[in-house]
Amino acid sequence: SIPMQEILYFYDGSFEGFLSCVFESYAHHERPSAIESEEVPTLFASRWVETEVPHAQRVLRKLHAVSPWGLELVRRGFLTCLPQREMALYRLIQKLLEEGPAFLHNLSDETLNPVFQAVRHLNGEAHLLKGFVRFSDYGGVLAAEIEPKNRVLPLLRGHFCSRFQNEDFLIYDRVHHEVLLSQHGASVIRPLDALTLAAPDQTEAAYRRLWKQFYDTVAIRERYNPKLRRTHMPKRYWNTMTEFQGEDYFRAAEDAAAVPGPAAPGGIPAPGRPPAPLPSAPGSSHGNSEAGSSAAPAPAGGQWPPPGRDAPPAAPPGRRRPGAPPA
Repeated sequence: SIPMQEILYFYDGSFEGFLSCVFESYAHHERPSAIESEEVPTLFASRWVETEVPHAQRVLRKLHAVSPWGLELVRRGFLTCLPQREMALYRLIQKLLEEGPAFLHNLSDETLNPVFQAVRHLNGEAHLLKGFVRFSDYGGVLAAEIEPKNRVLPLLRGHFCSRFQNEDFLIYDRVHHEVLLSQHGASVIRPLDALTLAAPDQTEAAYRRLWKQFYDTVAIRERYNPKLRRTHMPKRYWNTMTEFQGEDYFRAAEDAAAVPGPAAPGGIPAPGRPPAPLPSAPGSSHGNSEAGSSAAPAPAGGQWPPPGRDAPPAAPPGRRRPGAPPA
């Protein structure tokens, strides 16, 4: 057999580019000592590998023929934050092609375990973000920002596109500088260096305050357990969640200052009230936020309940109502 030569590969950072590196290593009998997405000066032998989609597809077909699950592991492994990710995946592919898929059943395998653990972390983070993403309305377009450790947008794409089939929305990944765009049922993920969202209008600011007030109100003070909360809702996600933002986040663009609001039950300060009450849910009534109750306002004239609605029937003339004191 022809000996493999040591070399350093540089590529464009795409999944197809990585697979092109795998193809080049076998085509030219080279063993990469490192695969980097940014070209840096080095004293060792190195070269830039161009992304060739046909070469990448040949590698994909071969991996699928060997093990479909192994191929999915490579796909998702490329989305993880695993250190030296490319070399870990390269070693996994090399072992798959040389030994077959039998070792994939041994999760303690030194080649498989790092990738498997990274993919499990990726899946867990994507699952959490399905509930932690907070959208805001900007003129009919829903927008949200996230700060994940892994590139989770490809995993979130199917969930949110199915959930918001009739909505136009975007989710921006601040860490990996890419955005998921969905419009008229079509979606795409594109790189985006930066995204600055405008301040909310009066209606959106009102909904933000309502959500914050709901979050504070449902809290049970006697069962407050910050350690357990951080277990189920890691603190690193709080920076993009509405309920953990400061007062400026709830201030509309037209407001000169934040509108103070009532305190929520349990002594937890609640955000300001919306400038106007919003429509209630079907079958419910507007709450009296000043008193913290759900009583509806009294009708004109001060009579409550109104006649014929939850009011006791009036006694006929000349007879007193049972239980009433004698005249």
